[in-house]
Amino acid sequence: MASIAFLGLGIMGAPMAVNLVRAGFDVVGWNRTSSKGAPLLKAGGSIAPSPAEAVKGADYILSILDSGPVVREVFFDSGASDHMKPGAIFIDMASIPPKMAQEHARLLKKRGVGHLDAPVSGGSLGAAEGSLAIMAGGEKKDFERAEAAGIFKPMGRASYIGPAGSGQIAKLANQIMVAVNISGVAQALLLASAGGADPAQIPEALSGGHGDSRVLQEHGRRMIKRDFRPGAPIRNFVKDLNTVLATAADLNLKLPIVEVVRDVFQDLYDKGLTQYDHSAFLLNLEAINTPARLGTGADTTPK
Repeated sequence: MASIAFLGLGIMGAPMAVNLVRAGFDVVGWNRTSSKGAPLLKAGGSIAPSPAEAVKGADYILSILDSGPVVREVFFDSGASDHMKPGAIFIDMASIPPKMAQEHARLLKKRGVGHLDAPVSGGSLGAAEGSLAIMAGGEKKDFERAEAAGIFKPMGRASYIGPAGSGQIAKLANQIMVAVNISGVAQALLLASAGGADPAQIPEALSGGHGDSRVLQEHGRRMIKRDFRPGAPIRNFVKDLNTVLATAADLNLKLPIVEVVRDVFQDLYDKGLTQYDHSAFLLNLEAINTPARLGTGADTTPK
């Protein structure tokens, strides 16, 4: 089977890398905080001391890092990209600006290396279950080669979207839908609670109806349980929504609802809730509707 280097073993990357090992791939991982490589080691993978060492000889290099600048630092500025063998494919699963993904694709093509921007959706639960939605942009032959090698299947379902940057555009579309949906779910559940309905019954009652969604079933239940430990932290969500609005501006588009929701998340970020799950939108809503509150339980927050 193909050999894989995996850069970034955080809340998403660690379970993704573990699932690749379980599927039979030889996976060498790297993470800035080496202790986060423990799940990969336990599963039978190995850990490299540097990004450059990780990518040497690998057929596929996967990464899911924090942001575009971090991808640039870890993969390009560190010299790791110089150690990739010709014909390898770099699959960048981080959420970064489309223009940056296109630039990375151009740089790697000059070195005889393929590039796919393949961000994901599904959060830490989807990463653990291997049920992520994977949106890929790049040259179709590179996508087909990775698909034929079975690279994506242990992590989820991959779709080819179009040329370089297209995967990132699809992820931005996803983040718009998630942002608007989270705000709607929080408002609906708070209304149900204030009106005397049992909010815990809402996800089940609406299951299969037009109001149903994965956000309701997963993040709505988080809100009801008041469990704000991150599946997807606000820190990253603010970054993505800022990228949405910057990309929209480049395209001469105005997205007023996204602007409003982004501002709410920015307020939570500014209050220090950077590591809270984005279901913590509820906390802002409760703050402006005191004493209304969803449930009576205590909040479970990030450590």
